[in-house]
Amino acid sequence: MRSMRRRQFMSLLGGAAAWPLAGRAQPARAQPPAMPVIGYLGPGTPAAFVSRVRAFRQGLEEAGYVEGRNVAIEFRWAGGQHDQLPALAADLAARAVSVIVAPGGAPAGLAAKSATTTIPIVFEMGADPIAIGVVTSLSRPGGNLTGVSSLNVEVTPKRLDLLREAVPTAKVVAALINATSPTAASQVTELEAAAAGFGLQLHVLRVSADREFDAAFASLRELRAGALVIASDTLFATRSEQLAALTARHAIPAIHQSRDFAIAGGLMSYGGSFVESHRQTGVYTGRILKGAKPADLPVQQVTKVELFVNLKTAKALGIAVPLPLLGRADEVIE
Repeated sequence: MRSMRRRQFMSLLGGAAAWPLAGRAQPARAQPPAMPVIGYLGPGTPAAFVSRVRAFRQGLEEAGYVEGRNVAIEFRWAGGQHDQLPALAADLAARAVSVIVAPGGAPAGLAAKSATTTIPIVFEMGADPIAIGVVTSLSRPGGNLTGVSSLNVEVTPKRLDLLREAVPTAKVVAALINATSPTAASQVTELEAAAAGFGLQLHVLRVSADREFDAAFASLRELRAGALVIASDTLFATRSEQLAALTARHAIPAIHQSRDFAIAGGLMSYGGSFVESHRQTGVYTGRILKGAKPADLPVQQVTKVELFVNLKTAKALGIAVPLPLLGRADEVIE
């Protein structure tokens, strides 16, 4: 009996000695760091921004970030309704995302700026960011914004020049302008000055939504316009196929900022490379995720412009595009 009690006591003693060892053998697991979240403020639709988002992801990857692996992206799409952008930007700010990306033009950049003064913002636009009040300096933007600008707005008068070269018989020209665009007034002023210099009569057609396109195009015949310049704006950039179809229906030679327009059947396009500007936007976003401050990142200027000519459309319109113009094209679509 005495032996049995001793064995029981030793067994209990051995178990008690093991308890602290077992506790030390199972330390608490460290929680993985939270994945940063990018808030993407899209002014158009997912379908219209497929190639742009692809270029953005390419830039992000160059900076070391891959969606789903070490970064997440929350998309908000305005569907071309610019008046929805401020609310969408405010929603992203309320979610305290790591950075807000505002591509596709001045309205998205301005909406993001109005939503937060603390969350870093990377914009992408064709307008002059100083002129519209997004930043005060390109070299030292200050505050919580930086980004990428292209030459889309700046080259609007050049589009008229190229159209005049392609269609020298057109003495009356129309310009399609988004009346709600922050750059509308400056583009109209520059187009009017260029038209006067070329000896052309210019009619300005103002719209504010795609539902107004049909009426604007219907007025071209009454105005006896022989060609059409489509101004730089997200409303037009994200509706290239719709606008190309309208130019074909009304048999009007036209020039647009986006190459998508010429690919879809429009006569010509001339504008900054959106692939390059969106790729650079991704690179800058990645640098901010790594700790860079927007105030220390100079606004990047994409100076590359592309000229696309649809020769098949030219032939359908009875236009003989001059060989020097074709020679300057980055791509001729046949």
